[in-house]
Amino acid sequence: MTLFSIKQINTMNRDAFMSTLGSIFEHSPWVAERVYAYRPFKESNHLHRTMLEAVYLAHRDEQLSLLRAHPDLAGRLQMSDASVQEQRGAGLTDLTQEELAAFTACNTEYTDKFGFPFIMAVKGSTKDQILAAMQLRIHNDTETELRQALLEIAKITKFRIQDIIQSEGGGGIKKSDKKRTMYYGKGDVLVYRTYVLPLKVKPIPESAYTGSDNVIFALNIKVAVSGDAFLTSFTEGDNSMVVATDSMKNFILRHAAGFEGSTVEGFLHYIAARFLATYSHMQGIDLLAERLPFDSVQVPGADGKLTESGLVYRQSRNESGVFALQLERSETGIELVKQTAVMSNLHLIKVSGSSFANFIRDDYTTLPESFNRPLFIYLNIGWTYVDPEDAKAGDDHRYVAPEQISDIAHTVFHQETSSSIQSLIYHIGLKILERFPQLEQVWFESNNRTWETVIDSISGSEGQVYTEPRPPYGFQGFSMTQEDLIEARKKTLTTEEFTR
Repeated sequence: MTLFSIKQINTMNRDAFMSTLGSIFEHSPWVAERVYAYRPFKESNHLHRTMLEAVYLAHRDEQLSLLRAHPDLAGRLQMSDASVQEQRGAGLTDLTQEELAAFTACNTEYTDKFGFPFIMAVKGSTKDQILAAMQLRIHNDTETELRQALLEIAKITKFRIQDIIQSEGGGGIKKSDKKRTMYYGKGDVLVYRTYVLPLKVKPIPESAYTGSDNVIFALNIKVAVSGDAFLTSFTEGDNSMVVATDSMKNFILRHAAGFEGSTVEGFLHYIAARFLATYSHMQGIDLLAERLPFDSVQVPGADGKLTESGLVYRQSRNESGVFALQLERSETGIELVKQTAVMSNLHLIKVSGSSFANFIRDDYTTLPESFNRPLFIYLNIGWTYVDPEDAKAGDDHRYVAPEQISDIAHTVFHQETSSSIQSLIYHIGLKILERFPQLEQVWFESNNRTWETVIDSISGSEGQVYTEPRPPYGFQGFSMTQEDLIEARKKTLTTEEFTR
C-alpha cells in the first residue's frame, strides 16, 4: 500500500483526495467529501478528528447508514478490502463450522435487536474475545450500543488512516525502547452490593472465622486502563478513544448486579474481563479494591439469648482486605499479570513479653536495650496463590480469607516471646504457610509504633504510663515462600529424622 505524507494529502485535488480517503469509513465516502474543505490538516490525527466530527454531527439516519454499511463479523457478504484484512487478522475468515454457527447466531440476534450489525475494532483481538464481546454487548440498550458502535468505528478508521498516512517526523513524540507510563482511571468507586453468594472457608485452629454471609458486599474500587490508543488524548487532546471515567464508574456499578461469585478477587476478574470485552482498544486494566467490613450486630433472639441480627450491620475495624488485579491482552488472549491480596492496617499492641537487645552499639547508639517491653506495630500482610483460580472461587475450601490471616497474626503475637519485629513477622509467615500450602508467597510491611515511656513504675501496680512515639519510625519488609517453611522444618528435625 502506498503511504502518503500529510503534506501530500493537503495538496491533493478533490478526486485524488476522495480516491485516497473515501474508503476509510466503510462504504461511506460522504465523510471524506465533507472534510475536504477543511484542508490543510496539521497531521494525521487532526485529519481523523475532523472526519469523526463530520460523523458525530451527521443526521441520525446518516449515522445508521454508516453502521449498516459494515459487514457482519465472520460473515460471508461482500466487504471492503480493509475489512477483509482486519477480519483475517483476527482469525474470522478461518472459523470451524461450529464457530461460524455461533457467530452467525449472535450476529442475527444482535442485528434483529438493534437494527445494525455488531461492530468492533478487531485488530489485536482473538476470535474468542470478539465472540465474548458480542455476547456481552447484546444486553445493552440501543442508545448505548449506538454510541459504542461509533466508538468502535473511530478505532477502526484510526487504524486505517495509520495504514495510509506515514507518521510525521519532527515535532512528534519519538518512539523509545523504554515502555511508556500511560494510564488513566477512576478512584473511590464505592460499591454496596447486597446478598452476594455466601463465602465458606476451611476452618483453622487459630481462627473462629468460617466464612461470611455476604449480605453486605462493600468495596472501594480504583480502576485504571492503559493502551496505545490513549496516546493522542495526552499529546493531541484527542478524546475520540477515551472512555470517560464517570462511564467507568457506572460500568462497575451496573455490572455489580450480575456478579454471581463470593470473593473480592472473583469480582475483580468479573469486572476486568467485561471491561476488556467491551472496549477492545484497552490493552490492560488494573483494579484495586478495599473490602469495607460490616459486621452483624447482636440482638436478643426469641429465646432471650443474643444472636446475630442478620438485618442490622455496623461498619467495623480499621483493618481491611485489599485486593489487586491486573489483566493484559496478549497474542494468545487475556493474561493475568498480577493478583494479590493484603490484610491491611493491622494495629497490634502486646503489653509485655517482647524484647530488643544485642544489637550493634557504637558512637551513634542512644537506644537502650529492652527485655520486657510493650510492642505496638502497624502491619500489612500480603499473599499470592500457586493457582490464582483458588482466589476466584470460594466454594472449594482453598480460599484464604483476610480474617484468617489476621487471626494467625494475633495468635503468633500472643504466643511468641519475640526478640525483634523481624523475628515476629518471620514466625507469623511460617504459620501462614503451614496452614495454607496453596499459597505461593506471603510478605510483610511492618512499622514500629511502640509507645514512649513516661512513667515506668507505679506504686502497687504493674502499670506504666506511655505516650505516642515521636517520629521517625522504624519499618521492616520481608517476603517468604514455601521453601522457607521447608527449611524451618528441617532445622527442627534431628539428622536421623530428616534422613528417614
